[in-house]
Amino acid sequence: MKRELPMFRTLKAGLAALILASAAPAQAFETEAGSAFVMDVGTGTVLLNKNADVPLPPASMSKLMTLYVTFEAIRDGRLSLDEKLPVSEHAMSFGGSTMFLDTTDRVSVEDLLRGIIVLSGNDACVVLAEALSPDGTEAGFARLSTQRAQQMGMTSSVFTNSSGWPEAGHRMSMRDLALLARRIIEDFPEYYPMFAETEFAFDGRAPQNTRNRNPLLGLNIGADGLKTGHTREAGFGLVGSAAQDGRRVIFVISGIETAAGRAREAEAIVSWAFRQFTENRLITSGAELARADVWMGEKTQVPLVAAQDVTMLLPVLGGETVQAEVIYAGPFEAPIAAGDRLAELVIRPEGLPEARVPLLAGTDVARGGFGVRLKTVSNLLLKRLQQGPEGAL
Repeated sequence: MKRELPMFRTLKAGLAALILASAAPAQAFETEAGSAFVMDVGTGTVLLNKNADVPLPPASMSKLMTLYVTFEAIRDGRLSLDEKLPVSEHAMSFGGSTMFLDTTDRVSVEDLLRGIIVLSGNDACVVLAEALSPDGTEAGFARLSTQRAQQMGMTSSVFTNSSGWPEAGHRMSMRDLALLARRIIEDFPEYYPMFAETEFAFDGRAPQNTRNRNPLLGLNIGADGLKTGHTREAGFGLVGSAAQDGRRVIFVISGIETAAGRAREAEAIVSWAFRQFTENRLITSGAELARADVWMGEKTQVPLVAAQDVTMLLPVLGGETVQAEVIYAGPFEAPIAAGDRLAELVIRPEGLPEARVPLLAGTDVARGGFGVRLKTVSNLLLKRLQQGPEGAL
């Protein structure tokens, strides 16, 4: 059975004030990025999706995977922050952004982490990759990273190296990068503050490469990570995150033509995500939202209550109520126990992803006695007789 609830206001009057909320269509952000993905972390709401599932060259943004695998190794005791690792000729051979390491160096894991996060060091990535690779090679580490990414649900990611150096087949989607950023923030909060560091002067070797390239750091807008990227093929990109007033947003952009354009676009996205949307408590756990018919029970109906609190991100400008419907297959045959999952509430804010909330039986409904069952069967027979031959048993 499908019960249509065009508006929340059609629910019981006692609940209307609780669950009314703004539901004007979200104003889409017109991004100049070729691909983009913006997500509110607390509610999981996807605010922007532009080609977000297309595997693309991720440039240095894919260094986040090398960092994640390294963080796991430290957590598991396979590496320590103060452990010093050798630099191979392969690691020393890289150009682009580097820590200017050479084969005479032994560098601590902590310095290598900062070398990747702040300086975007390609050589630092290779040093860690070779230390953690099953066969001691960067290629072996790339295969390990691809396998780990698949396990984490990053199904559009394939790695052929540890740094994002341009190479055929090295690909990630913007959605995968956002998922990876969220995992870093949530799984390794002890290391995440490194991403907000604006400067790292390793051994005084490269005064021209000491500043973090993240253009949002220091703007006082809550930005605290994560990683920029740039190659000729990929354009300018950024995996970013910012937190304001208890909310956190993660965004990924790629395909911007200039570094200045990347900075403008990233700041505009953060402003739009925080200013145009607010969290709203729509439903409280245990609130009765509807009633369902009961078959052969001592009661003819059972209340349907929300299994959980429901908080959704909604546009700040609006005035209409949120569309929703209760869906279930009924009537339900007694006995019914309080807490049984019976139905689902589907909430559809216009312009944003829908939410689905389990609805539970609010009370026990015992099986009716002989008189109840006789009356139920009699009423059914009478109804079918009134319907004529097509309704007969």
